[in-house]
Amino acid sequence: MDAVRVALLREVLAGTEWPGAARRFAGALRRSVVPAGGNLLLVGTEQYEPWHMAAHLVDEAAWSGLPELAPTLVRHHVLPGDAPHLSVGLSRLEAARRGHTLLVVAPEQPGEGLLERVHDARRAGATVLSLGGGDADLGTLAHEVLSVPDGAAELDLDTVQHLVSAAAGENSLPTQRGPRRLRDRLARLADQLAAPPPSRW
Repeated sequence: MDAVRVALLREVLAGTEWPGAARRFAGALRRSVVPAGGNLLLVGTEQYEPWHMAAHLVDEAAWSGLPELAPTLVRHHVLPGDAPHLSVGLSRLEAARRGHTLLVVAPEQPGEGLLERVHDARRAGATVLSLGGGDADLGTLAHEVLSVPDGAAELDLDTVQHLVSAAAGENSLPTQRGPRRLRDRLARLADQLAAPPPSRW
């Protein structure tokens, strides 16, 4: 989803909680991964692999100049012959510790095995973020939670992932003072173009 479409989506969702909630969650993600130099682990459930979130974050990492946003996709099932970037299994979570961020995207209950690994990662010092259906056990383990209940009136989990990934890149602050990055200027322009014309009355 490009910057113009994200801006239009935010316009449609203006007056709801979602744009602000996505920005807050994205801010927590950025504050965790950027000072640590990355180490972002992205994992879903056994039934749901967050392919799109991984792709969006890789794009945002490139466009925003923040390579720390690019995640390692951790998969429940790795098949022989999978490409190296698709060959990271759940055992990778056992190495998570302070300086690592674990982003769990879970539209449904994550399952006991994943919860145990998330619990162990948190005990070892990793920062845990949860984006999903609002599972209570996962929410207890997470430092930051953004819940999208099934059947939410305004939007679904996939759309919220677009909002979060876009905000993670475009809201980043420059490392030093100077002209704004092209990506930030384009995002501001898109917001202006999507805004309704001012009333003359």
